[in-house]
Amino acid sequence: MLSFESDYIQGCHEKILQALAETNYEKEPGYGADRYSLSAAERIRGACDCPEAEVYFISGGTQTNQLTVDTMLDSHEGVLAAKTGHIACHEAGAIEFTGHKVLELPQKDGKLNAADLENYMETFLADGSRDHLVFPGMVYLSQPTEYGTLYSEKELRQIRKLCDRYELKLYIDGARMGYGLASPCNDVTLPILAELCDAFYIGGTKVGALCGEALVFPRKSPKQFITKVKQHGAMLAKGRLIGIQFDTLFQDDLYFTISRHAMTMATEIRDAFEEMGYSFHMPLISNQIFVILTEKQRKTLSRYLRYSFWERLDEDRCVVRLAASWATTEEDIAELRQLLQKCKEEMESC
Repeated sequence: MLSFESDYIQGCHEKILQALAETNYEKEPGYGADRYSLSAAERIRGACDCPEAEVYFISGGTQTNQLTVDTMLDSHEGVLAAKTGHIACHEAGAIEFTGHKVLELPQKDGKLNAADLENYMETFLADGSRDHLVFPGMVYLSQPTEYGTLYSEKELRQIRKLCDRYELKLYIDGARMGYGLASPCNDVTLPILAELCDAFYIGGTKVGALCGEALVFPRKSPKQFITKVKQHGAMLAKGRLIGIQFDTLFQDDLYFTISRHAMTMATEIRDAFEEMGYSFHMPLISNQIFVILTEKQRKTLSRYLRYSFWERLDEDRCVVRLAASWATTEEDIAELRQLLQKCKEEMESC
């Protein structure tokens, strides 16, 4: 069965697999002190044009989000996020598990806007009983969002300005950062993120790595952060496992090359559905394609194609998501076109 269910359903880029194999018997220090992790961190600092940045390699996105929120906030503080944000609805309460509340804000197309943030903060500050409430301490965004949309540089600067006014930290979840950076709709760069964020991470798990994320603190990490990583059970003894992967991804433009490839494949997936008369819930902005299916279309397609169910629009229509990735091939697209034609013929014959 053909699958576009997500962008982490395959292993890793062959250059990463090769690098892991070639270095397998080398003896290197543990816990991220190996030369590959140190080299990868230096490459990422260069890509961010931020020589003072502190870079840490964490095994997965949920751990990275939980660590960052928990170590950057005081015990009485919570994190502001769009109600569709990953930490609000897809991480099994991992943030709340550490004692920090996710404070949900309205969203439009997956994005939190500056006006709603300002309104929330003004309302909070005007509340005479605010000492009995969870204090907002951070703004969480993801780039791209759960709906594949992107924050523009202008939007990020507006949010950063409010963060400065209200003494909030700004953190960006970059699980699919590569695909956002490669989007033709994007005007945000890694140096811009380093300028505007207190912390952000560059996703590897969904962008060519076997596992791992690169957490970047452009100025300074929380006090004794490495110890807190261990307290959270998020420290790999064989830290080289992630260091080698990011050292490979940030050589010879690989991270950006494979991300651009995914965007090309996403466009072809969108075109294949469009040519068959399907409509879309969202315009194509990053690597995620949101297709509207009738119940008949869904039942027919599901026999041949794996995708993610997203939401129901009404009794007869739902939204499903397909994701292109670093590993999507032209052969996958050709097979998709054949399947869509086959499904069309089946539905017409019923």
